[in-house]
Amino acid sequence: MPRLFIAVDLPEPVKARLADLCSGVPGAKWVKHDQIHLTLRFIGDADDAQTEAIKTALWTVKAASFEMRLESVGQFPPKGKPRVLWVGVTAPPALTGLHQRITTALAALGLPAEDYPFAPHITLARLKTPPAPEATRPFFARHAAFNTDPFPVESFVLYSSVLAPQGASYQREAIYPLAPSNT
Repeated sequence: MPRLFIAVDLPEPVKARLADLCSGVPGAKWVKHDQIHLTLRFIGDADDAQTEAIKTALWTVKAASFEMRLESVGQFPPKGKPRVLWVGVTAPPALTGLHQRITTALAALGLPAEDYPFAPHITLARLKTPPAPEATRPFFARHAAFNTDPFPVESFVLYSSVLAPQGASYQREAIYPLAPSNT
């Protein structure tokens, strides 16, 4: 059974800049270039009927396109040994609003909101065995000033993900355009 998530795809030049960050930490499992995205909502396992209901519900989400930019690098958890390395998102209110509209549409299907606050970020790597903090210091020092120019967000995507020994494979299930911005 596939797992579903909702994401914002990033422009290729932004993905290329992020891919350039993906090295220099022992034991890191770096996200593949073609799988770099901003997760808006993880849904989890869904059968065909649930997937179709989610696809339909997401068409009710109405929001305007907007611009966002990426800046800084960080880790989860924020202190101690890292399990995830990420790039931060300068989140305009429109991104938070889009997340809230998606949450509302899914709640109408009986899918509860996530138990944690929305913290927009781009995952770069996962660390199964977290290294000592000193192993990541050069990475953070090298990329402390990372940032991108603003780029447009004109749609969001429902993805399915199937786990396999060589890693997850993603498939776009539906693309939802955002309305043209008034600015």
